[in-house]
Parts: sequence; C-alpha cells; structure tokens
Amino acid sequence: MNIILFDTNRLNYYPLSLSRPISFFRVGILTIKEKWEQYFSSVSVKTDEYLSYKFPIILKDDNIWINAKTIPSTDLYTEINNLRVGESLEKDGELIAFRNSNFEKSKLNKIDSNVKIKTIENLTDIFKFNSEEINIDFKFLTDGKQSNDIDESNRLLGNEIFIEKGAKISCSILNAQDGPIYIGKDTEVMEGSIIKGPFAMLNNSQVKLGSRIYGGTTVGPFSKVAGEINNSILFGFSSKAHEGYLGNSIIGEWCNLGAGTNVSNLKNNYEKVKIWNYQTNKFKSTELQFCGLIMGDHSKSSINTMFNTGTVVGVGANIYGSGFPRNFIPSFSWGGALGFSIYKLNSFFSTAEKVLKRRDITFNDIEKQILFNIYNMTKVYRNEL
Repeated sequence: MNIILFDTNRLNYYPLSLSRPISFFRVGILTIKEKWEQYFSSVSVKTDEYLSYKFPIILKDDNIWINAKTIPSTDLYTEINNLRVGESLEKDGELIAFRNSNFEKSKLNKIDSNVKIKTIENLTDIFKFNSEEINIDFKFLTDGKQSNDIDESNRLLGNEIFIEKGAKISCSILNAQDGPIYIGKDTEVMEGSIIKGPFAMLNNSQVKLGSRIYGGTTVGPFSKVAGEINNSILFGFSSKAHEGYLGNSIIGEWCNLGAGTNVSNLKNNYEKVKIWNYQTNKFKSTELQFCGLIMGDHSKSSINTMFNTGTVVGVGANIYGSGFPRNFIPSFSWGGALGFSIYKLNSFFSTAEKVLKRRDITFNDIEKQILFNIYNMTKVYRNEL
C-alpha cells in the first residue's frame, strides 16, 4: 500500500514543526515516519507547501492517508490495512486514517477503531512517551539480529543492551535493568560515562567523558552530549557537549548548548508547568510537573546560559548573557535576560552554512528557502523586540 502521513493542526506543534512535517518528530529511537516504514514499504508525507520540496509527497492511484500525529501499533496496522476505498477510520470522533485516491475526507464510510491508539497531541508528549517508545523501537530494530561485542572494560547490568557495528565504548556503566539500551553505528561512549535505560543513541553520535544519562533519553544521529541528561530527546545534528543539566526537554536539529548551560525542569512551588503555545497565542498548562526546554532548529545558547522551567525557543535564536531569559523566545531572536534584538537573516545564513559544512552537508537553496519562509512567518512574534 502507498501510505501518506498528513499533517493537521501544525501550529500546535511549533516551533518543532516549523522546519519539518510532524511525522519527522523523533519519539523513541525512530521518527514517526520511520515507525510506519516498519509496517509499509512506501511512506511519504503531505505537509505545508513551503516544506514540500524537501519532504515530497508520493501519490498513486490508491492511497491510504494517515494522520501524522499517530503512533503505529500492530493492532492499528491491521485495522488500517483492512480499509477499503472510500472508508475512514476514526477514534472518539477524530480521523485517524482513510483510503482514497486523493486527499478528499468528505463522503467517506466511517468505521470506529476498536484498538488503543497513541497520538502526539502536544509537544510534551514526545518526552512523555519516549521511554515506552524506546522499548517498542528496540524490539523492531534488534529482532533476529545479534549485538556486537563490547569491550570488557565496561560494566553491564541487565540483558537488553544492543551494540551496532562500529560503536566504541570504554570504561563505562550501562544499566539496562529498567529498560533497553541501544547504541547505534559508528558511535562512541567515552570513559567514565554512566547510562541508564531506556536509552537510545543513533549513528555517528558521541557521549563524552564522564556523562550521566538517565532513562527516557534519545540522542539523535550526529550529536554530542555530556553532563547530566534526563528524559530528553535530541532530534539529531545537535550538541550539548559540556557540563550542565538537561531534563524533560526536546532539542531540534543543528542546535548547540554552550558549556554550563542549565535547564530547570521543576518549578520551586511544584506547580504544573505552563509553556507557550502558538495555536492559542498564550501560555498553556502542560498538566505536567516536570518540563524543561523545547528548542527549535538552529538555535544556540552561550556558556552558562540558564533556561527557566518550561522555556520555548523558536528557530534560529541565539541566547547569551547572565540571568534567566524570558520563557518564550521567538525565532531569529538575539540576546538574553537584558533584552533581545532581531537576528538578521544574512548573518544567520552565514552561520548556518558554516555549521552544516562541518558535517559535510551543503546549505542549499531548499534549506535557505524554508528558513526564509520561517523568518517571515514568525515576524509577528518579534514585533516587541
């Protein structure tokens, strides 16, 4: 079957959805799209037009359209795979999937799902579901495969530890008693690190000397981490390469947290955390007691930056200076606790080109056009700078 994951309510998922379709969110080890590719061979996306050149749709005569915020399961796959042309699958009145040649959702024969369905309703669901999804993805990725050997200098606890080819691990503690540990290809865990599962580390990433990483943490591809991390996700190509605490947080791609950057994930009065929501245009309760930092792509913090509980940083921001900056930092902002100015687009492009070049990736016209669109789309939030 030809599967198309369609975005809905994208504003609710800003700033992470500003630069990617919802199905490219990493939850567990895999992105949502990669999870569906465990079930179907042809999976593409329907998203906003300005992203479509980088994330193209594949249309065929017969298509199954699936709400992109939906996490797959074996039971849900069975229901979706049994859909006939002109039928839709719903759960509690919400559209989950439908089968049609085009993106026409009206005049469909509605079928109610009989299975439990997990969906990403809010950005905080990404770290809320991360431990469980690491467990599920671990089984998919390791089924029928044999782990590579690990150096005898390490201490291993628990059985669910899987090491891919090319991984280097020395003099570290890997504790999989409370959940699996997945170490991807061509990665490195340096000496003195302590890692507690569920944990996932994708290809070409690095855990630096003496790091302490708690469960529910995913380090995406081509990333570097150090210090103390708990229940956080780095989508990929990002660095938290020095000391400092990061908890209950989501970091997009091409981000860098400077040495000594610390994130608060618990309010002093233990109240539920509110974060900025682009859809309501105001702060909205997460109904969670623990919530740290949500940072959009290409944003940076300088040394000793402090982020308050429940801070949302947009795309392309540069944060520096002493004190706590505000809890909502618009895209392409430059500054800190003493105030912000606008990060000029030409200066931002110059930096982004250098950052991508370090990974042998070209900062091409498609990337520039996407970021140009994001710059214009987010002007309204910078009006007060």
